[in-house]
Amino acid sequence: MTDCDAKLTGGGGLAVRLRGAVCLRGAFPALTGVNLNVDEGEAVLLRGPNGAGKSTLLRLCAGLAALRAGEGEVLGYDLRTESRSVRLEVGLVAHHMMLYEDLTVVENLEFWARLSGASANQAHVALRSLGVEERLHEVKLRKLSAGQRKRVSVAAVAMRRPRLWLLDEPHAGLDASGREALNEMINLARRSGATVLIASHEGASAEAVATRTIHLAGGAVWPSAPSTPDPWPATQPTATPSTADPSTAAQPKATPSTAARRRWRSRRLSARP
Repeated sequence: MTDCDAKLTGGGGLAVRLRGAVCLRGAFPALTGVNLNVDEGEAVLLRGPNGAGKSTLLRLCAGLAALRAGEGEVLGYDLRTESRSVRLEVGLVAHHMMLYEDLTVVENLEFWARLSGASANQAHVALRSLGVEERLHEVKLRKLSAGQRKRVSVAAVAMRRPRLWLLDEPHAGLDASGREALNEMINLARRSGATVLIASHEGASAEAVATRTIHLAGGAVWPSAPSTPDPWPATQPTATPSTADPSTAAQPKATPSTAARRRWRSRRLSARP
């Protein structure tokens, strides 16, 4: 057993541990053998082009996407056999907000508070922290602007006080005050011991709270931003892994999932007129 394995199974140290993780979207390999360690209390920024696998990686860590090959543990739970336990401990802000259009702001948060065991007071505190004005509390969600909806969505996660925050483009649609309020909440969560993963193209806003940045391309983690313009490289990165950062370990040169990605691309190109 390695030191990092001992830390994970021993009840502390790693919030996320992935080894050769493969995840499919239909028949398409969205993740092609990801190796990643995230320490408890970190705020890790995921960077990469569209289609790199950032959203899929967050869904995998949330227990919402199946691990098809490799190993994965989140907060000490096995992603293959304990995904339900993972879902109870994490909070996901996704592109599609898990809120009800026909309920008011307060009704939405009180509903999720009852499901998660949070109190109504925690819901109101989260709304205040995100700058959702009291006059909007009784307004139905469908009548809110995109930025106001985003604030409510983040508040629904914050009131649960999850151990792992998974944020997919959380700054998108927010004005300057909203971004500042969100970053303050992320920093507060980290001071309370939570871990944060952020997938974002909003460089300055996300980098302000990130403790480090990792790069994804072609469904794999790269030690630095790849120079190739091809988002689906035929081989995985082969850079020498850093001993200080196990998440930068070199990916395999070729795996069955890599071959599947090449076949998918070849079929797509051959189908063009």
